[in-house]
Amino acid sequence: MNTTYDVRVHSILTNTGQRGKTYTVRWKVENRPFRDTFATKALAESYRSKLLIAQREGTAFDVASGLPEPIARKLQSRSFLTHAQEFVDAKWPHSSPKHRISIAEALATITPALLTSDRGAPAPKELRAALYGWAFNKTRRESGEMPDDIARILAWVERNVLSINDCGDAAVIRKALDLLALRLDGKAAAPNTIARRRGIVYGMLKYAVELQRLDTHPFTYVSWTSPKADDQVDRRTVPGPALARKLIDTAGEIRPDLRAFFGCLYYSALRPEEALHLSRSNYERPGREGDWGWFTLTGATIALGKEWTGADAFHEDRGLKHRSQRSTRRVPVPPQLVQLLDRHIVDHQVPPTGRLFVTRRGSNPGLPLSAETYTRIWRQTRIKALTAEQQAAGLARVPYQLRHAGVSLWLNAGVPGTQVAEWAGHSLHVLLKVYAKCIDGEEDAARQRISAALNA
Repeated sequence: MNTTYDVRVHSILTNTGQRGKTYTVRWKVENRPFRDTFATKALAESYRSKLLIAQREGTAFDVASGLPEPIARKLQSRSFLTHAQEFVDAKWPHSSPKHRISIAEALATITPALLTSDRGAPAPKELRAALYGWAFNKTRRESGEMPDDIARILAWVERNVLSINDCGDAAVIRKALDLLALRLDGKAAAPNTIARRRGIVYGMLKYAVELQRLDTHPFTYVSWTSPKADDQVDRRTVPGPALARKLIDTAGEIRPDLRAFFGCLYYSALRPEEALHLSRSNYERPGREGDWGWFTLTGATIALGKEWTGADAFHEDRGLKHRSQRSTRRVPVPPQLVQLLDRHIVDHQVPPTGRLFVTRRGSNPGLPLSAETYTRIWRQTRIKALTAEQQAAGLARVPYQLRHAGVSLWLNAGVPGTQVAEWAGHSLHVLLKVYAKCIDGEEDAARQRISAALNA
């Protein structure tokens, strides 16, 4: 907002017409004339007095509207819902489907804390469904297919939510942050979840500062500390080599075309989205039996539903994580995985696209697997392969922990950290921070070195 203190307020002008008298208040802001006409002299004098008071108190005036800055800002303000939707729209083209979901989830979580009334409010589940599934989903919101009940809920929110200007209040922000720290069932959310939500809300409010809808970032005035996130992998949840092989074999018994998929997560420590992106052109098969092959990774495939991908497809191809769109990464393929891949290619027809892991059932075979599909098979695998105690302890709770197991195996085998980081697609700092507790044998070696020094 462009403001100035160069303001001159003139006397009231009386206008005489066929319908009687009207009264015009005139003033200039940086020599730009402004006027407003009122039906009665009392109203005109009251409005002129407000301008004079603002001028005498040293209030800046907005050059564009000619109004005192607080009044101009209030008139130009947006509701929190409208501003949050504009933030979603600005981020949408540059965000992965997963990040779009995270943005929608964080904004849907804090919106109830910013409502000014509960009169006529929808049920909490209905409110969240409307916010998460429609208000903060650009694809669905602009589809023109919004159900009438969803439209009514969002119209109610628009009428009963704070303006973005009012979100600068410290008490309001503290209430919103407290809500970020809770799950839907009222229990404490995981530290990583809280940190992710807080980062998104911080960015949304920073966007308001950029657009001059807020003077300063509200987080500046709120002393609120989120729980410290623990990025380290819990070694108790990481399967060892024998158990990892058992899990992969069991998954193959349930769904044979997924045996090699889970094998890629363990033997080459691929992320699930990297494995979904694999095609025959990415796989360099060894020339001799028993030798190692190579993957040349070129991207990742996110399969979460077309309402989040922003396209007609249910998946989206993106570059490798934390790298440019054209970056590649070479990862070794041990003989055990070579065998799984060779068998997979022989037993399961590879579609014309060359993708190795695709849907083979339903009305659209040949599409990349959805996260729901392979996680469902993984849940069945854990039930079949693990004891009740192992399941309760969270061992191999998600397929991603096969990747943790693969990286841990490399580190425990003595592969230099720089090489492991390159293959895994991490920085060395992140690698050692995340996997510090998964490296076996270092304590024994350290004690032996200390003992040798003491004895000497």
